[in-house]
Amino acid sequence: MANSEKSNKFYITTAIDYINGKPHIGHVLEKVQADALARYHRLKGDEVLFLTGTDEHGAKNVRAAEQAGKTPSEFADESSANFRNLKNIFNLSWNDFIRTSDKVRHWPSAQKLWRELKETGDLYKKNYRGLYCVGHEAFVTEKDLVDGKCEIHQKEPEVIEEENWFFRLSKYTKEIESKIKSKELRIIPETRQNEILALLKEGLEDISFSRPAKDLSWGVPVPDDPEHTMYVWCDALTNYLSAIGYGQDDQLSMINYKHWWPADLHVIGKDILRFHAAIWPGMLLSAGLLLPKSIFVHGFITVEGQKMSKTIGNVIDPVDLVNKYGADSVRHYLLREIPSGEDGDFSYKKFEERHNGDLANGLGNLVARITALGEKLGPIDFNFANDIELATKNGIGRIFEDYEKNMQEIRLHEASGKIWELVSFADKYINDKKPWSLTDSIELKKVLINASYLAGAVANLLEPFLPETSGKIKRQINFVDSKVILKKGEHLFSRL
Repeated sequence: MANSEKSNKFYITTAIDYINGKPHIGHVLEKVQADALARYHRLKGDEVLFLTGTDEHGAKNVRAAEQAGKTPSEFADESSANFRNLKNIFNLSWNDFIRTSDKVRHWPSAQKLWRELKETGDLYKKNYRGLYCVGHEAFVTEKDLVDGKCEIHQKEPEVIEEENWFFRLSKYTKEIESKIKSKELRIIPETRQNEILALLKEGLEDISFSRPAKDLSWGVPVPDDPEHTMYVWCDALTNYLSAIGYGQDDQLSMINYKHWWPADLHVIGKDILRFHAAIWPGMLLSAGLLLPKSIFVHGFITVEGQKMSKTIGNVIDPVDLVNKYGADSVRHYLLREIPSGEDGDFSYKKFEERHNGDLANGLGNLVARITALGEKLGPIDFNFANDIELATKNGIGRIFEDYEKNMQEIRLHEASGKIWELVSFADKYINDKKPWSLTDSIELKKVLINASYLAGAVANLLEPFLPETSGKIKRQINFVDSKVILKKGEHLFSRL
């Protein structure tokens, strides 16, 4: 339940993940990016709701279940748990996890939204023959294909002819375009905004919103028409509403829904931009509901320049990475090395260079040097004048300002870069002052106070990115009242 006493709420969601395969590093990139933003807003004092979950209906999930020799329900329970387990593995801070197979929480919401669309007159039945991409769970056109295949899934679509319910998406083309151009619905980065505006300029077409239940029974039944199953995207997109109580009859759920909606930020991959920036706004406009405020679109991760593929055998298992290198090392690579809103590349060579250069040699050595020099001195009285003087003289205030701007603009890799600018500044300060050679205890304490201040600032900025490491630094460089207590601990990161 929401705390209505706080004025600034921040409702952030990721896309819900298809359960037809195990989590890969692309799934983790999205979760870690959203987690960094959620943690940042909590630190700012906002009341945060961070939602993720699993998309469990649709043809490809049924086929995956058949291949595993399980019922769709059994397969969904088992596979969904793999995604839920990412929370502990990667130290993620989501508040809620929604499943579309949940008949208590999710189905009433999906069916209520359907009824709203029908009440508006935006749903109608017709016979349709088209090309269906099972990978996308969507009908596609010839112009969407490259050499007759889906460009992303590299498979020819299936030819399907059936009677379906259709949604009058075309009716909302101009209104969606207007909302995006006016920034009422922000699409970040601008390249993705331009992409969706180009699509809108061509004009949206009405889309199939159901499948015959005889062909696909695994899904939410169409209200008042049990011979049809709701189109998986119509069902899936509604999760952002169902998780906060939309469609539930009790008063508490309605209060919760009104408190949290609209979403402040959807975090999604570039392959599902059309669904979130065209179909989803169309559904909400039809139902008379508010649009989300912003959609942040991240890119894909290649592996040494190649697309991840089971055939090539270059799929990176994120759990294996954590077991080998630790969660914060993996989080650091994804948030520092992968450009926010763009495609990025993974290689073990670059990963180990980042780990050794940034974490072991950079941050780890900085904290070890400060604590080793200061532990024997006991509590040191903290003189804030030193900190202010240090910051003013050297202009490091710009680092904090740039960090804030980068976080607000969702340029996480640049915000992370600012943290390492501060690490480098602190290292240089220590090298210049040479505290190990100082014989004057007052001067030594002053240098250690300043160095501690810088390391403490690093820990604070680092908290959204590497929460475990941030906590370790704060335990080794501990500010209590007007004193700093330095205590040497285990080295933060071992060299690889």
